[in-house]
Amino acid sequence: MLSPIYGSQFSETSYGFRPNRYCEMAIIKLLEYFNDGYTWIIDIDLQKFFDTVCHDKLIAIIMKTIHGGELVSLIRKYLVSGVMENGVIRPTKVGTPQGGNLSPLLSNVMLNELDKEPEKRGLRFTRYADDCIIVVQSEKVANRVMESITKFIEKKLGNVF
Repeated sequence: MLSPIYGSQFSETSYGFRPNRYCEMAIIKLLEYFNDGYTWIIDIDLQKFFDTVCHDKLIAIIMKTIHGGELVSLIRKYLVSGVMENGVIRPTKVGTPQGGNLSPLLSNVMLNELDKEPEKRGLRFTRYADDCIIVVQSEKVANRVMESITKFIEKKLGNVF
């Protein structure tokens, strides 16, 4: 139900956890960029992204598209349902359940916010799951983009890498 709604919103250069999109496609896209002279790489790896997703920020992003309170409530219940460790259920206040059917889609919903930023700036990039590579043509631009994207991630997504 959610995949068709969000699938059309996702970036063309987002490849992880999407139907008919593969890691190899992201690599081929990067090779195209390299062949066009974009050889400086900004490698963004969001550390423990799935474990650190802020539920409130994710729900706020979801509510921009989904206006039904019942569905949003169900998603929140999924997020806080807890994890079992050594036979004991521990509540989850952050993160998306690893291995959960909905977690890959929710991660793409959250990381679509990241995708919009380089798109808005006209930058060339690919993202597979929580790994994003932006390519530029000079060291000076690479340093500037790295600094500004870092600030964006910390402010908008609440995650550090």
